[in-house]
Amino acid sequence: MSADQPNGAGTAQVEDSNLDDILAEADTGARIPDDTFSRKVLWYTPLIWALYQLWIASPLPFILGFGVWNDTQTRAIHLGFAVFLAFVAFPAFRSSPRNRIPLLTWGIALLGAATASYLAWDYSGISARTGVPNTVDLVMAGIGMVLLLEAARRSLGFPLMGVALFFLAYVFFGSSEWLPDVVRWKGASFQKAMSHLMLTTEGVFGVALGVSSGFVFLFVLFGALLNQAGAGNYFLQLAFSALGHLRGGPAKAAVIASAATGLISGSSIANVVTTGTFTIPLMKKVGFGPNKAGAVEVSSSINGVLTPPVMGAVAFLMTEYVGISYVEVVKTAIVPAAISYVALVYIVHLEALKMGMKGTSTTGNVKFILGAIFTICVSIVIAGGTLFLAGQIVALADNVIGPMSTPVLVALLLAAYVASVRFAAQREDLDTSLESMQNLPPARVILKTGLHYILPILLLMYLLMIERKSPGLSAFWSSCFMLMILLTQDPLKAFFRRNGSIGDAFLHGLSEAAEGMIAGARNMIGLAAAMGVAGIIVGSVTLTGIGQVMAEFVEFLSGGNLLLMLFFVAVISIILGMGLPTTANYIVVSSLMAGVVVELGAQSGLIVPLVAVHMFCFYFGIMADVTPPVGLASFAAAAISKGDPLKTGFQAFFYSIRTALLPFLFIFNTDLLLIDVGPVQAIFVFIVALIAMLLFAAGTMGYFITRSRVYESVLLIFCAFTLFRPDFFLNQMVAEFETRPATEMYQLAEASPDGATLRVRMVGESLEGDPIDARYLLPLGPTGPDGATRLMDSAGIEFREEDGKTFVDNLGFGGPAEQLKIDFDWEVVEIEVPADRPPQEIFYIPALLLLGGVAFLQRRRKDRLDAEEATA
Repeated sequence: MSADQPNGAGTAQVEDSNLDDILAEADTGARIPDDTFSRKVLWYTPLIWALYQLWIASPLPFILGFGVWNDTQTRAIHLGFAVFLAFVAFPAFRSSPRNRIPLLTWGIALLGAATASYLAWDYSGISARTGVPNTVDLVMAGIGMVLLLEAARRSLGFPLMGVALFFLAYVFFGSSEWLPDVVRWKGASFQKAMSHLMLTTEGVFGVALGVSSGFVFLFVLFGALLNQAGAGNYFLQLAFSALGHLRGGPAKAAVIASAATGLISGSSIANVVTTGTFTIPLMKKVGFGPNKAGAVEVSSSINGVLTPPVMGAVAFLMTEYVGISYVEVVKTAIVPAAISYVALVYIVHLEALKMGMKGTSTTGNVKFILGAIFTICVSIVIAGGTLFLAGQIVALADNVIGPMSTPVLVALLLAAYVASVRFAAQREDLDTSLESMQNLPPARVILKTGLHYILPILLLMYLLMIERKSPGLSAFWSSCFMLMILLTQDPLKAFFRRNGSIGDAFLHGLSEAAEGMIAGARNMIGLAAAMGVAGIIVGSVTLTGIGQVMAEFVEFLSGGNLLLMLFFVAVISIILGMGLPTTANYIVVSSLMAGVVVELGAQSGLIVPLVAVHMFCFYFGIMADVTPPVGLASFAAAAISKGDPLKTGFQAFFYSIRTALLPFLFIFNTDLLLIDVGPVQAIFVFIVALIAMLLFAAGTMGYFITRSRVYESVLLIFCAFTLFRPDFFLNQMVAEFETRPATEMYQLAEASPDGATLRVRMVGESLEGDPIDARYLLPLGPTGPDGATRLMDSAGIEFREEDGKTFVDNLGFGGPAEQLKIDFDWEVVEIEVPADRPPQEIFYIPALLLLGGVAFLQRRRKDRLDAEEATA
């Protein structure tokens, strides 16, 4: 029996009938009541929630002067909807009834909604009582916290609630003599804790819930509407039609389909169920075992969460925590996500070769690599050129027709939509059955049936990248466009086809639009609850200072070694991620560890951008969806494949090793995140990184041109490392920086070009009295009249000289230097400027020569094996 086959009765299989339960329990709620009243409540409440979110995102409240709430109030109402739906949609226990809502649950749900939204209804009074809450405030806050934790337990399981209870226990009992002195703090009273966590924006109603209410809901709603319109099935069939004829075609189609689904979904489990229902049976049909078929789908879906623009809602959190624009977050995420996906397609290709699969197109391995690189590079150039051209056209339109440019662009968009629907109406609608996937028309035919699904995505990208609108406003207008599509696509098709009733088609579209909004809102229940509970954890950290204690502990364990600390952060992320959703895991780990990694890197001489550390936490947080024994995505895939969930999880983890490698690489090579990288260099970085990742995949899979010997796999991985980190070898030979005396500070600042940075080494003491010896990058901005003015204007810092030494004399309030936690009277020991040394790319030459040697050996061996097989 193959190791990838089920083990019979002893295997922990998941029945197909449980598939819907897994998805419902994880995302939307497993309760389906029999009585009409309860069903109506579960139908109308999420619909009203979706309409409320669209209302507060629109300009209508300000135009009409009605329904205008401030940001804190909208967060409270947002949480009120989530808590209410968490109680009525999710049963309390596995034994609780699914077909009815108990009377007690109704009471708790209403109380939970009232306490969660209390901050909205008495906002002016609570604001007037800041710091001195009355009894009603404290009672509502206490009950609200308990019910929020219970709502999170129902919708997400106990682990997130357990982590929050741990931090709350430290808040209230942190002064206990049972605790070691190093972690003990003075403790907080009930009044202080509730005021901090439930009545201000430091806790539950903080940044995370604000992002959930302002950005995430609208993007999830946009994805749900797009899927309801039929885009999910369209992308899936398009991928199958384009790739199904290749070796292991269904598996390759699964990867591409999951990438497309990831554009509109932030849930790996929903991604598995949406695409896996079709892809996994077809993978099994062409020869993949159940566990490998499920693992391919899980790995694809996990990578879907990495894919911009949604990125499991983390993209929007990152904008707030890191302080960069949404466009910058997308830019940093695009190369790692792209090379990870291409490498997964290549892994599937290698699996097909190892199993001797055939396709109607027998693409060779080297040709596959070159073809993939060429196709993606051309796609990137076309996409970049299109965005640039669109920006130029819009700028020209603004100059020529001024304020009329927006109505003209809207008219062009509507004309393109009507034309694409007319195009689609000339062909039959796509079949959604599994049988239809096995006999699809050519990809060009399928492409023409859903061009109107691409328009909302293009609109979203246009608003974000060219108009530079806020993510919330961009998602709002894109969602409005999707609602229009849902309402009109069926009537337009009926009109163009001259069959069917246009009125009936419109009513069907109205129903589909409502169902899409309900699906989007129900998908947000657990996520909104998670954001609220994550606020409790973050608020506890800021109130108690436990983050610094944990950071010092991890720093102690790592011995000050940055690589070892990163390993500990990865382990913490994976462990927490086994019970926490991706967003909550990211919030907790980044809040505790991101700053520490940056500080330790600075002390080690490596200046790590904050966004790189946050991406590191994000990547390892999603790995928990794969990792046994909890990985829910693996259980969902096993339910479809009839495989073993644990074996599926381990196989998926093996396929995802490349995803776990990337965070370590972009910490030490930030070019992968396109930080300070121009367009031409970005293409070069992408090509080199893609080749390196494909070589790493070949090395770990034990197959390149033919089956690899152990030393060949090691050499392939070594080549990949050299391409990823050529500076590693150069740094061993020649120092990266040369030092200059601190007294040359102003001369160097004055002579530096526009946008340069000054790398300085400083020593001093922290506020806690700990010694500091670290490097900092001071931004210089545009050239100025002199170095001193330039440093103050751009970096917010001034220096003084005493006895031949240079000290920090002044810090601009809120400036870059203060944000770097530089303090007064720190001494500048030296300035580090780039050394004159050979380019690091010189090490690509021996790496490629070594690769050529491995390819030569494998090609000669493959030719010999082919000849022996032909004569046998």
